[in-house]
Amino acid sequence: MTTRSLLILAAGLALNVACGDSANTIGPGNQLQVTNAADDFQWQVSNLDGVDQTLRYTWSNTGDSASVNQATALTGGTATITIRDASGAQVYTRSLTDNGTYPTITGTTGAWQITVRLSKNFTHAPSQT
Repeated sequence: MTTRSLLILAAGLALNVACGDSANTIGPGNQLQVTNAADDFQWQVSNLDGVDQTLRYTWSNTGDSASVNQATALTGGTATITIRDASGAQVYTRSLTDNGTYPTITGTTGAWQITVRLSKNFTHAPSQT
């Protein structure tokens, strides 16, 4: 068995203020950083303020499993990561509010699909207006 690593971070470094119930998507102010190379996937974002978005990536995994390191500082909303192997089987799903390192189950080597679902996410206390 060969295990590869994924690193998922969501950290609040600054605040962007939004009012009302309108959904926001990740933009330049969120400092999205993605490393998507064979056997190395890293995703990091900051300054979330009511973000409501689904992001999908195809990741080349030459192993049959992965170790997922999650380190987040979300203060509101929900966030999940779901990973499917090359055959489309779900090998991992977890809330991104669970900090730690977690293994996927064994899957098929090849092009894995990573889905990050953010719903009304904040990396600080939401402002009241």
